[in-house]
Amino acid sequence: MPANLFPQNTIALIWDFDKTLIPGYMQSPLFRRYGVDEAAFWQETNRLAAHYRERGYHLSPEIAYLNHLLTYVQAGPLAGLNNRILQECGRDIQFYPGLPEFFALAQAFTREKPEYVKHEITLEHYVVSTGLAPMIRGSAIAGHVGGIWACEFIENPLPPGFLRQKELPIEACAEIAQIGMVIDNTTKTRAIFEINKGTNRNPAIDVNSKISPEDRRIPVANMIYIADGPSDVPSFAVVKKGGGQAYAVYNPVKPEEFEQNDRLLQSGRIHGYGPADYRPESSTFQWLRLHIRHLSDRIVADREAAVAARATRPPRHLNATPEEIAARQRPQTPTQSSFLE
Repeated sequence: MPANLFPQNTIALIWDFDKTLIPGYMQSPLFRRYGVDEAAFWQETNRLAAHYRERGYHLSPEIAYLNHLLTYVQAGPLAGLNNRILQECGRDIQFYPGLPEFFALAQAFTREKPEYVKHEITLEHYVVSTGLAPMIRGSAIAGHVGGIWACEFIENPLPPGFLRQKELPIEACAEIAQIGMVIDNTTKTRAIFEINKGTNRNPAIDVNSKISPEDRRIPVANMIYIADGPSDVPSFAVVKKGGGQAYAVYNPVKPEEFEQNDRLLQSGRIHGYGPADYRPESSTFQWLRLHIRHLSDRIVADREAAVAARATRPPRHLNATPEEIAARQRPQTPTQSSFLE
């Protein structure tokens, strides 16, 4: 009988990045380094689609800012930008209070009870962002996460005919020139299913492969998705529908974000919301700890129920009842059948 692929004793916290783990956008350190007007860049990005539409072009909003970054590289304001510089800029990203310390504390929650340790329950963090992967890899959060899904650039693209060339030139000056990966608010759901099926841990498993629920590495019911608002509704919906938890955060100094989260709760999009503050005294810390414990308790109950259902009782000596003992002690009267024997 084949064994299940995974024991399903892992909990996943899946995090959005901008305005969830940090107050603003991760590109701020990059713009400061190059002296670029950040507000002007985002104003231009937001108007690109309309301007291109007037010229008869259709621009996907999800790649508008990536294209505009490349335009800034080509035009000069971001000349020489490469993945190494992006990763260096990631070191200057400032996180909300309590981070990255909360990531280690959350993993410790799964060791708070002996039964959690007995069943080897673990917790993993993942970042799924429309931001830039090299910057996340360079940030203080990188060492605490098990995987990062975000946008990426290619430096020095391969030239036409590269398959016929035995040797390719080594470029002395690397510079981003093409988009390598795009993560938008709908393709974030693909990342959720990659985590669910274990594609990120076992390359032999394709995200589109048909895999039975009991063979998936991290059931959606073992997930908590944390993000800041309406743009993450597709991911909230996938996790919530699969039995997981959806939690929204807001900047405590922005009442409009609080109101936005409340609308998400009232419309049934999320299970709860709280301030983007991950210190032990905050309601967000308390909510996440509570639900990590609830998930751990449920995993314990499911695994022990499975053992009870699958393990047969061993043979044992049977103790005679008082009636059986008394019957054995009464003198036996010969019967006709006994003479015939």
